[in-house]
Amino acid sequence: MKDPVNIKFGTSGWRAIIADDFTFENVRLVSQAMADYLKAHKQNKKVLIGYDTRFLSGHFARICAEVFASNKIEVLLSDRDVPTPAIAFNIIDQKLGGGINFTASHNPPEYNGIKFSPSHGGPAQREVTQAIEQRISQLQQSNQSPKLCSDCDKHIKSFDPKQAYLKRLNQIVDFSCIKKAKLKIAVDCMYGTSRGYIDQLLNPNVKELFMFHDYLNPLFGGMPPEPDKPYILDMINHVKKNKYDLGLGCDGDADRFGIVDQGGEFFYPNEIITLLFHYLLQTRPKAAKVARTLSTTHMIDAIAAAHGIEVIETSVGFKYIGEALNKGDCIIGGEESGGLSIQGHVPEKDGILACLLVAEMVAHEKKSLGQMITELRKKYGSFYSGRKNMHLGQKQKEILLEKLKKLSKQQSFGDMQIKSRNLTDGFKLIFDNNCWVMFRPSGTEPVMRCYFEANSKKKLAYLQQLIDKFVNV
Repeated sequence: MKDPVNIKFGTSGWRAIIADDFTFENVRLVSQAMADYLKAHKQNKKVLIGYDTRFLSGHFARICAEVFASNKIEVLLSDRDVPTPAIAFNIIDQKLGGGINFTASHNPPEYNGIKFSPSHGGPAQREVTQAIEQRISQLQQSNQSPKLCSDCDKHIKSFDPKQAYLKRLNQIVDFSCIKKAKLKIAVDCMYGTSRGYIDQLLNPNVKELFMFHDYLNPLFGGMPPEPDKPYILDMINHVKKNKYDLGLGCDGDADRFGIVDQGGEFFYPNEIITLLFHYLLQTRPKAAKVARTLSTTHMIDAIAAAHGIEVIETSVGFKYIGEALNKGDCIIGGEESGGLSIQGHVPEKDGILACLLVAEMVAHEKKSLGQMITELRKKYGSFYSGRKNMHLGQKQKEILLEKLKKLSKQQSFGDMQIKSRNLTDGFKLIFDNNCWVMFRPSGTEPVMRCYFEANSKKKLAYLQQLIDKFVNV
């Protein structure tokens, strides 16, 4: 008999390979544990269950709905694949007890996942997921399987989460400004859930809209549905060749964004978050705070200091950004992996909103993203960011972690003097002149991530050399 799967929730839920650990049996198990959690905390009034475009996601969602219904919890089951931010908004708008989304976000196609969101609409906090994990373990040890009732269908209702969410985006984004600019925009849906959402909003408001991969393909064209430069080359080439103003991309569940400027230049999330932070300061109600994760650019800090705004630095994971947004008076919260949300919206990543705000910003400023970032660097200083994803075996990972523990007590990294350090989530070393480096194991993938930033491209390349030497020695 196969040993029970050790089911753990990372920064964005539980993810595993389909038919290996992510099975119908384990989905029923996790669903029962989530239902038990809601009942124990008297949050079992009603839940929304959605899913992305991955293989069997709709079937997994239906199985989950049957488990919840058998626990006498009313279920709103999405009528089609749905973006994560649309689920988040409807949890709040419908005053639900929580929501479950079957998605592995930007992971490769062989993965699927379960993401649980409590009644506040944002990602579940660690104490919540720990309680669910503990309940899963108890069910495994007692060899209990969920008991499905024969009349569970009466507790399940088909639900369209789209219209209320689109209405909210129409309230947030200045589409009249976008329409006046007569932009030419390309959009890459990456075979994901943003199709029928972002295009419906942009179509009547742009001069020309060209859609990529706006149809179902559970294999995502053989690549991860991640709007990073290597995976959106078709859109990059189209923007460059046809002289488009922008290229906008969303990942599989539309909570992350990827942006391409005119000329086909890819803009990294750190740059986009910085640009939108500065833009929102000029165009939205004043706020006293801005939130970023430990791994996100310090250019946010430079702009915040000039405007007398407090910077909230959080651990990696959007649930911490969501906490800051929920507390109020925080104009924007972002993370370098391509997630952001703003004041008055959901405490969850929203890639569709990010794309639309970029379109508004370009229309309003009548400048390219390249022109805008150049102006910001002249005004606030230069910040260049990098990231390495290191796929390490367990032994290599253990060796590196031991080296990092020793490094946390040393005074230098190579010939770079350590000015300060932050060990709250990984190993972050801060040097002089806007330079820093951070190592952290991923919470959703079997990789060690390294983030680094410097005040020039030359210094950034030097930091990368030091990192490579440190990891490989």
